[in-house]
Amino acid sequence: MNQWWKNTVFYEIYVKSFCVAGQNGESGFRGIISKLPYLKELGVGGIWLTPFYPSPKVDNGYDVSDYYGIDPEYGTMKDFEEMVTAAHKLDIRVIIDMVVNHTSTQHPWFLNSVSSRNSSKRDWYIWMDPVNGREPNNWESFFGGSAWAYVESDGSGQYYYHSFAKEQADLNWQNPSVEEAIGQVLDFWLRKGVDGFRFDVINNLSVCSSLEDNPTAENGEQLHEHDVNQPGVRAVIRRLGNRIREKKPEAFLVGEISSDDLSRIHAYMGDGGLDTAFNFNLGSRETFQPEEIYEELKRMQAMYGSFEDPTLFFGSHDMRRFPDRFGFTDGETKCLLTLMLLCKGIPFLYYGDEIGMKSRVLNSLDEAEDVQGILACEAAIREGKSREEAVRILNEKSRDASRNPMDWEEAKRQKKDPSSVWNYVRKLIELRSGIRALTEGTMDLKYTAPGVIKIVRTLDGERVLAVINFSECEVSVPVECGYRYLTGSEETGEGMDRNYGEKQLQVPGGSCVILKK
Repeated sequence: MNQWWKNTVFYEIYVKSFCVAGQNGESGFRGIISKLPYLKELGVGGIWLTPFYPSPKVDNGYDVSDYYGIDPEYGTMKDFEEMVTAAHKLDIRVIIDMVVNHTSTQHPWFLNSVSSRNSSKRDWYIWMDPVNGREPNNWESFFGGSAWAYVESDGSGQYYYHSFAKEQADLNWQNPSVEEAIGQVLDFWLRKGVDGFRFDVINNLSVCSSLEDNPTAENGEQLHEHDVNQPGVRAVIRRLGNRIREKKPEAFLVGEISSDDLSRIHAYMGDGGLDTAFNFNLGSRETFQPEEIYEELKRMQAMYGSFEDPTLFFGSHDMRRFPDRFGFTDGETKCLLTLMLLCKGIPFLYYGDEIGMKSRVLNSLDEAEDVQGILACEAAIREGKSREEAVRILNEKSRDASRNPMDWEEAKRQKKDPSSVWNYVRKLIELRSGIRALTEGTMDLKYTAPGVIKIVRTLDGERVLAVINFSECEVSVPVECGYRYLTGSEETGEGMDRNYGEKQLQVPGGSCVILKK
């Protein structure tokens, strides 16, 4: 089987913001089509599209009301099909977000389910009687508050379960009809030509009837122990994986696992299930500590087998953009992108990473679109917090920060500047595509001095050395005989044929150098 994703640099497109009407041409899928040559020039080999299905957008599309449609905001099914065809002509694969843990409460399945206790799809969702006049257990939504919503029906009431917003009702994966219905959805999009799926919060699937209360940590926060990673989830994922690969053996499956336990994340890979999964211990850090990043990469290297590949990312639609999250200069941004694109794994750029794009800052609740931030801000207001404090909490919790429109003018400017972040990323991807050691080789990772990470990738006698200096001070690194300079974060176009004998390589603070022998 051709595991094409091992040699691919992915690019996440938040469909709503990548191309905005009136900003620079067409929006939605027509806009994406117009930007495919840009992605090809950058070196991208695969795109991940966030949800584009019809949706009330309570959670910006992660509340799907029709798995078989295209939200009119983004175009038509014909536009989508043309986008897939155009991408494939440029050798760019397409994977799409699949949200199967829950649906919108406006989905026809839920409207049927909520209509009556005797409805044909009542048991497609999780309905429970009150316990002592209250919720069935203490489970909390990941967005805050109870995970149960009460509905009167047929003269009596029951609660339905929602692990996120109350408008996102969790499907009952104990019901074989639900699994078959979702299987048919996957079949449909495979026929449309997609090359794989990114499964949203796939370990949250409700597959057993246990409703044991979750424990509470010493700080009072609930520990999500019984509402996630339930026995049987991996079996469901394997069955879905087998079904997908029967239709398309080379399909790529990546999962979002809501866990900070690397061994648990890794357990969802292989055995017919996911090809890889996102490790938020690496990609979602709020602060940047080089030694902690190094240690996490080492843990990943030790956990994953030689034929397995972790994901490598530092940005997504769920967190602030990393250049300002970490307070980076352009030089430090280049350093982190070097780490991401040269380490062993599958890199996922988030749109705008290639230009060091900064996060959006909200000035009031009126500007917010993300339900997580809105709920947190409203809770702060109810608690009597000042407007300034409520807005601070809004910006801390809101995922709007990274969902700002792509800055196409900045991308245009950077393409013309040889020393820009954009041109450096393009060069890194070019090296990654042209040097097999960077995709198939072994990796030796060392923390040689405070803030300094050294990467050596080796295959069949070919060796690539990268010295990445996140510190503020220049460092001196011994270099073996025979290395040739490839590029660096301070590249000016000169010195590309420079050879190194056995001597010390000087790497300024906030920069990196890449050599090959």
